Amino acid sequence: MADSVAGYADYGRHMSVHSSMEYGEASSDDLSSEWEADVEVEETPRKSSQWRKVKGVVQWTPFVQTYKKQKYLWVQLAGHQGNFKAGKDGTIQKRLCGRELECLKLLMTDCLRPYVPEYRGETVAEDGQHFLQLQDLLGEFVEPCVMDCKIGVRTYLEDELAKAKENPKLRKDMYEKMMAIDKGAPTEEEHRLKAVTKPRYMVWRETISSTANLGFRIEGIRKSQGFSSKDFKTTRSKDQIKDAIVMFTDGYPKAVPQYLERLKEIQSALENSSFFKAHEFIGSSLLFVHDANHASVWLIDFAKTTPLPAGVSIDHRSAWQPGNHEDGYLIGAGNLADILSEMAAARIAT
Repeated sequence: MADSVAGYADYGRHMSVHSSMEYGEASSDDLSSEWEADVEVEETPRKSSQWRKVKGVVQWTPFVQTYKKQKYLWVQLAGHQGNFKAGKDGTIQKRLCGRELECLKLLMTDCLRPYVPEYRGETVAEDGQHFLQLQDLLGEFVEPCVMDCKIGVRTYLEDELAKAKENPKLRKDMYEKMMAIDKGAPTEEEHRLKAVTKPRYMVWRETISSTANLGFRIEGIRKSQGFSSKDFKTTRSKDQIKDAIVMFTDGYPKAVPQYLERLKEIQSALENSSFFKAHEFIGSSLLFVHDANHASVWLIDFAKTTPLPAGVSIDHRSAWQPGNHEDGYLIGAGNLADILSEMAAARIAT
């Protein structure tokens, strides 16, 4: 696991700030991390005021989805709010991204097809916005529990990092986000300037979670009883992750073995997928969904999944170094499978 953070240790030597740097402003092409816009909200009334102090509770604006005469609230756990809306006949509509569209079309002809949402064409809303029509993965479940795990040892593309490094500017907004999580994280000079550089922030946010050391992180969890949280920004160790997944599956004895079986199928398909071999998977997730009787896993989110440069090949499990394009996807999937295997064995033992 230590090898997967080698790229961060190497890159971290080149991110010091100094007063001669210019200050920059937030822009629309900034990081699209699902926890960039976290707010404190209370989904259900609680007697304890401590609930309001927990940052990262899922900000969700659910809408009613109908499928097979069943009505249910559709919940977005990660990504920019407003990207989804209700569809018809077992579909959900997602705001169109050209890169994701290209990926989905290719995936429909790949061995990974059974493990991704089925692409069912495009639609245009009354306001002219284009949407993808995708299989609604929650449609076959009754009161589903959902967990989104961002897979890989980094969530930004190589060119994002290179672009941020070319002309680094001091960012007060990113300093404030860092301070909101850990007031001790900025250096003495960063505190004085009340700013950090974008590369510094990009690397920091990956290393405080389990992204850098385990190859995945939990983005959000919602249970059918109404509990929902995105408070996993500093959930870093294997034991912490396991505790979260134990909580997620508690009360659903069929979930863990079914998740493990499905994840093993996905790992096998990834090893044989021509699409996987030819692409760098960044910012993609594994979506875990279960109810009282069924559990399944899918690969989702391909907006930052890009073809590898000509002459470049990766194995998705070697250590990342800036420039080698390794994404650590199989590191994350493997560690998730190991955790589920340990949980399954513990349940059998008891």
